[in-house]
Amino acid sequence: MRAGITGFRGYSGAELVRILERHLLVDPVLLEHRHDAGARPLPRGAKRPLTAPSTAASVRAEALDVVFLATPPEVSMELAPEMLDAGAKVIDLSGAFRLRTPGRYQRWYREAHTQPALLAEAAYGLPEVFREMVRPARLVSNPGCYPTAANLAIRPLVERGVIDLSAGVVCDAKSGVSGAGRKASLTTSFCEVTENFSAYSVLDHRHVPEVLLTSGLEESQFSFTAHLLPIDRGILETIYFRAPDISSAEELVSIYETHYRDEPFLKVYPPGHMPDLRSVQRTNDCAIGVKFDQATRRAVVVAVIDNLVKGAAGQAVQNMNLVLGFRETEGLL
Repeated sequence: MRAGITGFRGYSGAELVRILERHLLVDPVLLEHRHDAGARPLPRGAKRPLTAPSTAASVRAEALDVVFLATPPEVSMELAPEMLDAGAKVIDLSGAFRLRTPGRYQRWYREAHTQPALLAEAAYGLPEVFREMVRPARLVSNPGCYPTAANLAIRPLVERGVIDLSAGVVCDAKSGVSGAGRKASLTTSFCEVTENFSAYSVLDHRHVPEVLLTSGLEESQFSFTAHLLPIDRGILETIYFRAPDISSAEELVSIYETHYRDEPFLKVYPPGHMPDLRSVQRTNDCAIGVKFDQATRRAVVVAVIDNLVKGAAGQAVQNMNLVLGFRETEGLL
């Protein structure tokens, strides 16, 4: 089958190119949506000619089965209806279709949503939770990178009722600079980032509602702070909570192992062992480690992913495999 990639010059789009070039069942086609692209180089490893512009006519001409939109939300809202009308499935990597209602989108993105019908239709593409909703979908909204790690760590414990929600859940999250995108800005320039460490979007990060919606938390129960690491890729989240009815780290690990026993991309570490960024970089894995203090019933969970793979392009390909009926791990292992 044939897959179009719009936004292939960005970090997530370039990662899509890298993954799809080795996918045995898909032929990638690069779609240019910028009018000022000029002589910008193709992503490393790209072998396909451009199809310009990224329009419904191009979808039909290239007989595309699926189109990835690795574009800003406003561009995704503009392009998604065209691609769908032309008969392609759409997998959107932006936040355009994640929050289900226009009011919620307006609050967190501070802009009006221009495609409310598609917002209501989109399947939230976290396969480990919503796999059966993704399979028949024609529009899949790829989750944000921070919520991917947070929800995979938090949701199984909320479902089992082991977290004392009255004491709250704290998620202390750190990401490499590629999570901010490729567009140049002062805050992500080399001199600002190197030898530095900073918090940003404190108390109003737009990824927060994805965690609330998927893990079933109230806003008052969840504290999230994002930090910028002086590295290129990777997310590490340290999650704190109290578990009054748990007696050991082994119990928490057992919950994860049971919940994720058939999931190829979830790696659960033995009690007391914690994953680091290098253990997941350039993979579609999410690795989880647990530590528990019996005297105080305090628990710490560390979840790590590669923000460009499981947090973006890899998960998008995982979703593509589901909607096209392929083996879910195709191209990712």
